Order: sequence, then C-alpha cells, then structure tokens
Amino acid sequence: MAESLPPPYLLYENATYEFCFVLPSKVNSAGIWENATNPAVILSYSLPFLELQLVIIFLVNLLVYTILRSIGITLFASQMFAGFIMVPIFKQEQIMRIFQYQKLGIQIMDTASLFGFTLFFFLTGVKMDIKSAFRTTKRSLGIGIVSLLSPILVGGAVQVTLRQPNEPEHVRTERLIGTLIEALTSFSVIACLLAELKILNTELGRLALSSAAVGDLSTLFLVRIITFSRHISSSPFSVLVRGVITCCFIALLFFVFRPLMYWVIKRTPNGEPVAEVYITATTMAAVGCAVLTHWTDQSPLIGAFLFGLAVPDGPPLGSALIDKFECFTNGLFLSVYVTSSTMRIRLQKWLSDPSHVKFSAIFAIATFFAKLIPCCIGSFLNFMPFRDALAFGLIMSSKGIVQLSHICTFRDNKVISQKVFTAMIFCILANATIVPLLVRFLYDSNSRKYGSYEQRNLMNLKPDAELRVLACVHTPNNIPAMICLLDLTCSTKENPNAVYVIHLIELRGRNSPLFIAHHNQETSTAASSFFENIIPFYEYEGNNWDLVTVKAFTIITPPKLMHDDICTMALEKQTSFIILPFHRKWSIDGSLEEENNVVRNLNCNILDQAPCSVGILIDRGRIQKWMKPSSSSSFSIGMLFLGGKDDREALTLAKRMAREPRVNLTVIHLIPYQDCVNVVYWDTVLDTEMLKDVKQNIGVLGNGCDIMYLEEVSNCGAQTIKLIRSIANNYDLMIVGRRYGVESVLLTGLSEWSEFPELGVVGDLFASTDLDSRVSVLVVQQQQCINVNRH
Repeated sequence: MAESLPPPYLLYENATYEFCFVLPSKVNSAGIWENATNPAVILSYSLPFLELQLVIIFLVNLLVYTILRSIGITLFASQMFAGFIMVPIFKQEQIMRIFQYQKLGIQIMDTASLFGFTLFFFLTGVKMDIKSAFRTTKRSLGIGIVSLLSPILVGGAVQVTLRQPNEPEHVRTERLIGTLIEALTSFSVIACLLAELKILNTELGRLALSSAAVGDLSTLFLVRIITFSRHISSSPFSVLVRGVITCCFIALLFFVFRPLMYWVIKRTPNGEPVAEVYITATTMAAVGCAVLTHWTDQSPLIGAFLFGLAVPDGPPLGSALIDKFECFTNGLFLSVYVTSSTMRIRLQKWLSDPSHVKFSAIFAIATFFAKLIPCCIGSFLNFMPFRDALAFGLIMSSKGIVQLSHICTFRDNKVISQKVFTAMIFCILANATIVPLLVRFLYDSNSRKYGSYEQRNLMNLKPDAELRVLACVHTPNNIPAMICLLDLTCSTKENPNAVYVIHLIELRGRNSPLFIAHHNQETSTAASSFFENIIPFYEYEGNNWDLVTVKAFTIITPPKLMHDDICTMALEKQTSFIILPFHRKWSIDGSLEEENNVVRNLNCNILDQAPCSVGILIDRGRIQKWMKPSSSSSFSIGMLFLGGKDDREALTLAKRMAREPRVNLTVIHLIPYQDCVNVVYWDTVLDTEMLKDVKQNIGVLGNGCDIMYLEEVSNCGAQTIKLIRSIANNYDLMIVGRRYGVESVLLTGLSEWSEFPELGVVGDLFASTDLDSRVSVLVVQQQQCINVNRH
C-alpha cells in the first residue's frame, strides 16, 4: 500500500490515500455452504463481512440504549457508550478478527460510514432553513457570533498560559484544532437535541435554532478564512484557484440547481408526491457534488451539505427526500458511524500521561464555560428567566455527531495523535451525557400549564366585550364549516369578533419550526405558498367590515407539539374560545371518508391543557347551509341541555347565535325522572338560573330572538339514545356540552360504549357512524379550573 503524507488540514478538508486491491473484488458469497469444512470463508467477502459487523453493533447499541434511556440518556450518548463498552470486547481475538480481518473490516466500515455520513450532511442541509440565519433577530445574531468567538479567545488564552518551552509545532496544531471544535456550534446537533427533548417549537428552542444557524454559517466562513490564510503564503495561486472554484460551485448550486428544483416543484401537482425520477436525480446530484469537492482537495461532506442548502426545504421536494432517506441514514449508518468511531479510542494510552490529562480537563472545562456563560448572560439580559437562560446556554454548548465527525477526520489524516483523539472523544461523551440531563431538569415544558388566573370563557364575557376566537384548520376541507360557525356567532359593533386563524402544517423536510404571521408578512415564497387556505378568512372579514377582525397565522411544527403553539397563542391573545375541527371527514352522501388520528391526538391534548373554553366542530354537511343565504331561508340550531358547566357554556354560545334574525334556536332540556332526583345540587341551581331567560325569552336575549324551549324526561341511557336519534334530523347544527367524567342517570351505561371519550357521551353519540343524520355538531368544554398553590 502506497500512502501519501497528508498536509495539516483543517475542518472540511480531506487527505488522499492510494490502496492496491485485487480485482475483481469479492463482494457476494455463495453462502456458508461454499466451503462446508470452513464456513468462515464467507467473511472474505465484503458484503457478508459488513452484515456481521452491523449485527454486532446493532445488538450492543440496542441493549445499551434500552438500559440508559430510562435515566434520560440520549440516543447519541448511548451509541457512544456502546462504543466504549465494545473497546474491551474488541480486544478479544475473535471479535478483533471480525473488525480487522486483513484490513478488510476497517475498509468496509469506513466506506459505509463515510457514505452514510455524507447522506446525513446532505439531509442536514435540506432540513436547514438558511434564510433563518439572515432574517434572525439582533439577539440571535449576537449570541450566535459570541458563542463562536468566546471559546476561541478563552481557548487561546489557556494555550498561552499552559504552553511548555520548545513546544512542537504539531502540538500547537492539535490545540488549535481542539479550540475550533470546542467553538463549533452545529445546527443539526442542536436541532436533534431539541427534538429529543421535545422542546423544538418552544420559544427557547426557536432562539437556540436561530442562534445555531448563525453560529454554523459563521464557523464555515471562519474556517475558510483560516484555511486560506495558512496556505496563501506557501501557494497563493492554488489558494486563489480554490477560492474561485468554491465561488463558482456555490453560484452553480444557487443559480442553476436551485431554480431547476423549483421547476420540479411547479411541475408537481398540489398534494401529489414528487416523481421518483426527480428524487433519484437530486440524490445523484448530491453525491456528485460530494465527489466534486473531493476532487478539489476538500471534504466531500461540504459539497453534500452545500447542495442540501440549495434544496428548497419543506414539501414537496425536501420532505420527500427526508421521508425516503432519513430513517435509512439515521437508523443504519449513523449508529454504525458513532459506535465504530468511539471504538477507536485508547483510554490507557491517554491516562498514562497525567500532564496531558490535566491540560485536557482544564481546556475542556474552560472552553465549555466560555460558551455557556456568554450565551446565558446574553439571553438573561433579554428578559429571559434565569433557569431558562441557563438551559439555553447549555443547549448552545452541546456537542454531537458533527464534532465527532471532525475529530475522526483529523485522526484519519494523522493531524492529531491518538491521545488527543481519545481526550476529545471523552469530552464529547461527557457533554452529550450531562447537558441533556441538566436541560431536562432546568426546562421542563411538560410541567408548564397554560392556565390563566382569569376567567376566559363565554359565560364570563362582559356584555360589551369583544369575543376573541382562535380557529384552527388543517386542510381546505375544514375552512367552509369553520367560517360558517364563526359567522353564526353574530358579531355586532357593540360585540365585535376578533378571530385568530391558525393553519397547522406538519413539520416535514426541515429542522426548524416555522411561524408565519400573514397580516405582518411581506410577499415572500414562504408566505405566499400557504396563503391560499387563509384567503377565505380575509374574505369573511371583508364581508363583515367593522364587525370582525381577522389575523391569520401558519404554523409548521411537529404534530406532537402543535398543542403547545395553539395554547400559547390562546394565552397570549387572551382568547375566550378555541374551535377545533373533528378528525373525521364525511363524504357528500354521509358516509365516512377519512380519519386522521394525528388530529385526534391534538384535540385531546388541547382539551387537557387549553387556557380557555374549547369547541370541537363535527362537520357532517348541514352547517354549510348557512353559506347559501336567501331572504326566506332560516337556520335551525338545537341545544341539548343536561346540566353542568359545559352545558351552561354551550347554552351561552347558543344564546349568542340566537341573536341572528335567521337563526331558530331550540333548547331541549333533558331532565331525569322525578323519582330519581333526591338531592338538589348547586349545579342544579345554576342550571335553573341559566335557563330562566330561555324559558321566558326575555332579558339579555332581546325581543327579536326565535327561541323554543322544550323539556324531555328520561330515566336511563337507552331513552336518551332514542331521544337523540329522534331529534338529530330536525336541526342543521346541534350544540352540546362535553360533560366528560360527569355521572348522570340520563347517561347510565353509555360511557362504556363511547368511541371518542374526548367528545363526552352525548357528543360521541352524535359523531357515531350508527347515527343516520347529516346534522353538524359542536361539542363545547368550558375553561377548566386550575388550583394554584402558592409557595
């Protein structure tokens, strides 16, 4: 094997080695029966050899992660621990032969890992929103730059202070590399950490991502400058050529490839997947860019990453690439890469030099706090609570697979020694283990309830107050019924409506959650692409000028975290009512057409945590009759009243709707048989008071309201079902209270048969496919009371 000596490369660079291979190469074996006397001969073939390595690594990874996950250790740290555990196992002769059999083991593993890691860097670029680094706030910009520069300054000071006389040049190079790696802020590492901690879409997570994007691009720029400055004195012409090639390459990506990808997106019908030929072509172009940068004496990773940045993030192209390759890359190659890289440490060699251990500890601690403290102070001075500021500083100081990859590259190029490599790996493992545990302790988003100390519901709304409603839509099918319901709330100049519309989109094909305020957004690609589903709400505002104010937002976030955004906005905007679409969709003929369990889980989370009253709208078609007004048409609303706070809240909304001249409201008071009533509860007194003006049709309702009051008697659940089936087809919209967990003689035995507990027993009966009716239903839950203990 002939080998060329590598120059002292910095980040994102590579060395070239020459190997002699016997061709044709032995890839596929005929199985263990190829040589019955010596079945191990299959290990001389590269593919079975790689498969055996993967099986061993996966088994150890799975065992370690299963044990450590229970105490909060992240997947990345678990994979590194697996590598540490395999180091003593690796010393066994049989295991060593598997990973170093005639150098075949290392060659295969390194090739597979490098290919997988190139794909990972490509997907990281696809998911990264490069615009976020340029439209960031001054706070994020300052923190991103300071988080890069402060570790460099402190690391340099530590090196000068602890420098030994006649220190070799290679030691200075190693320490410079260590400083740069400690200063590196990786967007992908922080995004993965935030996602695993489930705080990606919180205010803290958004600040960390925007600051990390600034830090990542600043690091890339700084490394290019350092690299050129080191080589310009020895070979200025080659530096100039490489600079021109880099600029031409970036221009090719963003002025040729990126417009081509937008052309592909335009050719893809709305809602349809991107054609496989375009996915294949994009992937091959990414691999080609990696090869091109390798030919220019740079790391193939940087070519794949820059091409990923040029790919438009989000659906349809970016999300298609993520869906197709992310599981394959993260689940297969990255676990192998992390574990096999950690297996290369030599802990005894590092510990045998106490002076090096001492320097490594001082240097790692100093640079860690040099990044932590400025980030913490910067966020704290911007009015962030101290615990949150400390958690933010820890997140910005986190290390992960990107830092690990750079260390391995330098080790492969023999720029750093085995002792330095081991020390850096150990520091990354300590960081990846401790930082997530501390962040979980300091910032527990699950314990932060969206409770309000004020009464934010319809019953406690003042007569002349503005009704603030938060309407959520997922697809265009949700919009007509939602607008009909909003229009039925009968806004007037004395009681105007303020409607906040959220268009919810699942986060796919990108790392950063996106928040677009359409009423403040200038014309842009991001805003215009989502504006179609918002236009009908602005038309609704125009048709009710001076009576309705609409502010629309688009939120792209993971489904498991959507409820955080909704509840946060409801709290900030002080809304009294949240309207959610039901997760089922009915076709024109009344049959069930579609069911979305992601929407159902979202509705359940909001019902549990909402800071105000909530309504779930079940659109079975009839509510859209309201969109075809005529002089003689009327709209019939039924309100089934059983009693309780949710029913009182539902009745309050029904009364408001009854002010509309074209609305006919029928309140059906379902009461138990007299022999069943032995005690008068306080809720019964409140119910009676609430129904008083409905019975008389006077007072706050006004004289123009068309209200009918009926009483029905029931003594069991079976009679209640019979009543619901008899009245369902008499109305265009039914309003009921959720009454979740409330026991009643009227509903005896029905809760055990509920298909959707989030609707309550009555709402579940109306949403059932067994009900032969097209009536739309609104299930109302009043704001839940929160008991606050002061300490």
